Amino acid sequence: MSAPIDLYYWPTPNGWKITIMLEELEAPYQIKYINISKGEQFEPSFLAIAPNNRMPAIVDPDGPGGAPISVFESGAILQYLGRKFGKFYPADERARVEVDQWLFWQMGGLGPMAGQAHHFRNYAPEKIQYGIDRYTNEVNRLYGVMNKRLADRDYLAGDYSTADMACIGWVIPHKNQGQDLDDFPHLKAWFERLHQRPAVLKGIAVGKEERERQANLAEDKEAQKILFGQRAR
Repeated sequence: MSAPIDLYYWPTPNGWKITIMLEELEAPYQIKYINISKGEQFEPSFLAIAPNNRMPAIVDPDGPGGAPISVFESGAILQYLGRKFGKFYPADERARVEVDQWLFWQMGGLGPMAGQAHHFRNYAPEKIQYGIDRYTNEVNRLYGVMNKRLADRDYLAGDYSTADMACIGWVIPHKNQGQDLDDFPHLKAWFERLHQRPAVLKGIAVGKEERERQANLAEDKEAQKILFGQRAR
């Protein structure tokens, strides 16, 4: 058995992508919690692995050529693990392009827009209606794209893949984004389908206790300052 992969992690939609993938792969891994509300993402040891001071990141001691490798950015990690283990990320070019399209769609669209909807709806110190409407409506549009895509298929890119793993975490907090899954029946069916997979449930559960120990972010002004007031250092 290969040595466990170190996963630098906090239980967020981006972190869940990797715990779900590792659980699906049944790959050994160990969690290195990076408490982003306390600023642990700025520690020099973590920045050496993830220079964008964002989690998740991994260190695989059995990297290419038998040498350790670190990977940051959740989409890149999913691609790396898919290639390494040969699962959930097709080797066939046409099938891989199909997966990559939806993986990049999540990275460039669903995640950032849902994150902004979260921010303006729940954390912004002043309620700016334009910002709330702008991002709530854009998430609604993106949910509509998924709903249409899933009208005639069970998964986003053919077979179950990293594309589904990347998106599920951003649909879990749909209520905080101002969305109702009943408005998107095909998306809702996909959401429920993924929740029937044991590895998805296990991946989402990783670190739940750690997160629950923290103060409510909507009320924790010091944590908000760390998360939302960052500039170049």
